Amino acid sequence: MSAPGRDRGAAVVWVLACGAVLMVFALAIAARTSAVFARHRAEVAADLAALAAAGRIGIGGDPCAAAAAIAARNRARLGSCVVALDPGGRSGTVRIRVVQHVGLPLVGVRDLSASARAGRLPVGSD
Repeated sequence: MSAPGRDRGAAVVWVLACGAVLMVFALAIAARTSAVFARHRAEVAADLAALAAAGRIGIGGDPCAAAAAIAARNRARLGSCVVALDPGGRSGTVRIRVVQHVGLPLVGVRDLSASARAGRLPVGSD
């Protein structure tokens, strides 16, 4: 049998070790959550930019300029914009890729890219 008082303070070590493990786990969850939210923001910027560009098809104006303006309002920049129009120029599709500069915990600053596609159908093509 061990001498009385020999295990004194052992609980403090265990509490500190468990607390450190919990802190590392919480930090990892926070980093993952931040990355998911950043990806969602980039996807929203791409979706809105594609819809803005598709809205300009057939009514004049540059669809890619509209996409760039909306992307900028969502703190992103237009990476690429490809417009495919029908022969009459009244309908078509737009493919957009946006790049967003984000700071993430533990990994630093990264560029996220997201893409979206939107189209405009001719009137009466139900």
